[in-house]
Amino acid sequence: MIIEPMHSPYRPDPQIASLGEKIGDPVRAADFPETKLRFRNDRWAATVGLADYDDAAWVRHFGRFEPLPDNMPEPLALRYHGHQFRVYNPDIGDGRGFLFAQIRDGDGRLLDLATKGSGTTPYSRRGDGRLTLKGGVREILATEMLEALGVNTSKTFSIIETGEELMRGDEPSPTRSAVMVRLSHSHIRIGSFQRVAAEGDAAFMQQLITYCLTQLYDVAPTENPAAQLLALAVERVADLAASYMVAGFVHGVLNTDNINITGESFDYGPWRFTEYWDPQFTAAYFDESGLYAFGRQAEALHWNLGQLAVALRLLSDAPPLIAALESFPGLYQQAVIRRFLWRLGVASRGEALDRQLVEAAERTMAQEKIAIDQFFYHYRHGNADACEDAGEYQAAFAALLRDYTPVEGQLHDYWTNGAICSMLINEVEDIWQAISEKDDWEPLQRKILVIREMGHAHMAPNL
Repeated sequence: MIIEPMHSPYRPDPQIASLGEKIGDPVRAADFPETKLRFRNDRWAATVGLADYDDAAWVRHFGRFEPLPDNMPEPLALRYHGHQFRVYNPDIGDGRGFLFAQIRDGDGRLLDLATKGSGTTPYSRRGDGRLTLKGGVREILATEMLEALGVNTSKTFSIIETGEELMRGDEPSPTRSAVMVRLSHSHIRIGSFQRVAAEGDAAFMQQLITYCLTQLYDVAPTENPAAQLLALAVERVADLAASYMVAGFVHGVLNTDNINITGESFDYGPWRFTEYWDPQFTAAYFDESGLYAFGRQAEALHWNLGQLAVALRLLSDAPPLIAALESFPGLYQQAVIRRFLWRLGVASRGEALDRQLVEAAERTMAQEKIAIDQFFYHYRHGNADACEDAGEYQAAFAALLRDYTPVEGQLHDYWTNGAICSMLINEVEDIWQAISEKDDWEPLQRKILVIREMGHAHMAPNL
């Protein structure tokens, strides 16, 4: 049974106003021909006091963008720069989205409600500011699957079909349009700091750092807040990189404008889950050099943090920033081990032994071409029984696993029903085809329930 989150009261808190006019530009949402509600995430709406809205009110706020009570009076298209495939671009910003509300959840975290596909902004350049309905469906599937696999991810909050026909070069056109709302722990990116550094605005840089420390990390600034923020971001982003690997996920576009200062994954375009442990697997057809391939994601995220450090040189000497950056490899390795054990459902035996186990797991999946989801499903909770066709790598891994103790907790039916939940590209396309050809949303709804059940089976990660 799906366990729904506890309701929390609605607590508006538009702290973004404290950053003044330099953080973004006031914009208006597009006036869409229609607003047909297709998905509402009541599980997460409950955590911010919005689940009780009826569908009409939901559409007014998340399709027509009527301001939420006591919240931001008008949307803001946020300003930022960024390295895109390591080429610096100062001409970007929120080109088809905006921030329009901030809310505290039951734990007191400051969360953003922001859009994708809500119309043009000063940063749209030649774009139409729209989102395809297929892109919205893919975002639901990505965020639901990642959440179930313990990844710190934004949540797809709402999808509303908007009745326009869009022309796109990477899918059959004309195609249907939608506007998406995401719930995220901030939309301040590495690229936000890059823009401020490029403008040489030390006063605003200090203001932005203080906002991130006090409102997003809930800590008091130290004598070197720039280095303090970088150290916090390094820890969070190292864990994000590890979580991608253990989930078998490839984001596809790890540009600095897509990396959240809180280490929360967001903005899913050409994402894919790799079936096998293949370091060269890429998600984006345009990633011809494999810059953001499965096995290079940690490298990419570390490089991006380096660009954050460069931006923070506006306020800090280099040595403490370098020290923070140099902690990334160790933090990443620790997080990989921690998350591997979590997905296997076993308790640690110490760093050296755990590292051996993880390395053996990676070799087994890579050399014997065992699907990632199948591997974790079979070996969950210390199940070291060898398969009938086990090879030498699998037998070696099973031998190591036998010395591990399963974590406490009731074994969920998911682990014995034989139905392994994956999210490979063929299934994504099948789900979309049902919607595109027959307007049949049942396969998507059914898959969401299966994913959430799998998430409950894993139990919440204590990571």
